[in-house]
Amino acid sequence: MLLPHARTLTRARSCLAALADQAPSIDASSAYEHVLIELDRLHADDCPAIDPDDVPADPALLIAHATSAIENLHQHGVDALSVELVLAMLVDAASLDRT
Repeated sequence: MLLPHARTLTRARSCLAALADQAPSIDASSAYEHVLIELDRLHADDCPAIDPDDVPADPALLIAHATSAIENLHQHGVDALSVELVLAMLVDAASLDRT
């Protein structure tokens, strides 16, 4: 994994972890964690650490940053269909977060 790919993945993982921590319900938190697990699975658990210092506090910004980072993973060789499926999982998790 090259450095730009690692940075993009770190950004996505960090935002997802922050969303899981801030989620108002256990269901929403679990859904965000499932997105994180799927990202890790796509990378065969060869993932960089989470950087909690580089994420915004606002949940809307976290979702926007996570979405952007996940979309950019396609540029680093991640299968486009897998990216779309992870994005769909994120949308589902965000909908649980709002209820």
